[in-house]
Amino acid sequence: MSGRVFEDFPVGTRLDSATLEVTQRSIIEFAREFDPQLFHLSAERAQGSLLGGLVASGWHTAALSMRLFVDTMNVPGGIIGLGVDELRWPNPVRPGDQLRLEIEITEARLSRSRPGYGIIRVRNVTKNQRSEVVQSFAASAMLPSRQSQR
Repeated sequence: MSGRVFEDFPVGTRLDSATLEVTQRSIIEFAREFDPQLFHLSAERAQGSLLGGLVASGWHTAALSMRLFVDTMNVPGGIIGLGVDELRWPNPVRPGDQLRLEIEITEARLSRSRPGYGIIRVRNVTKNQRSEVVQSFAASAMLPSRQSQR
C-alpha cells in the first residue's frame, strides 16, 4: 500500500498542495444546490451586492480546500475529522481564482482509545494566486498509524 500514515506527520511538518482553479460554473452549481444566495448565483445580480460580484460560498471554499487536503495528505486509510476551530473566510473566492492549501501539523499523538491510530492537529490556510488568505482553520483529525497497516 503506498501513501502516508500517522508517523509521516511529525509536529512541524509543512505541506503545500497543488493548485485548483475555481470556475464561474462551479460557483453557481454549488450555490444552486447548497447556498442559493444572489452573490453566489448570478454575476449580474451580484454586482450590486456588498461583495461587488460573483463569489464562491464559504462552504464551497471549504469543500475545495478539503479536496486539496485529502490529495496532499495522501492517506489511503482515510482521515477522520474530529473537529474544526477558528474557521475564517477573510477574502472572497472569485471565478478564475487559483487556490492552494498550506498545511502545518501543530500537534501529533497516538490515540489512547483507538490502537492503531494517531491524532493530529493541523493549521490549514487556503490562499489564492495573489497569496491572499481566503480560508483558515485549525482542526483535529484521526488517521491510521503503521501499526494498523500490519
